[in-house]
Amino acid sequence: MQLKHLNQKELARRWNISHRTLERWRWAGEGPQFMKLGGRVVYRMEDITAFEQDQLRHSTGANAHVGAA
Repeated sequence: MQLKHLNQKELARRWNISHRTLERWRWAGEGPQFMKLGGRVVYRMEDITAFEQDQLRHSTGANAHVGAA
């Protein structure tokens, strides 16, 4: 069975960031999409990988997204 969701602490470990950063991102409307299931916050793997893909850059310039014109 393939894992389809990560909780906040699992995602924080995946990205080597604080779980509090994920809380702050949710509050600010940043970061990957998430779901609330019975009061629990979970992140779907497809949303995590889409967010990671969107973060790819060629350089540190303002319009340096991969695929940006």
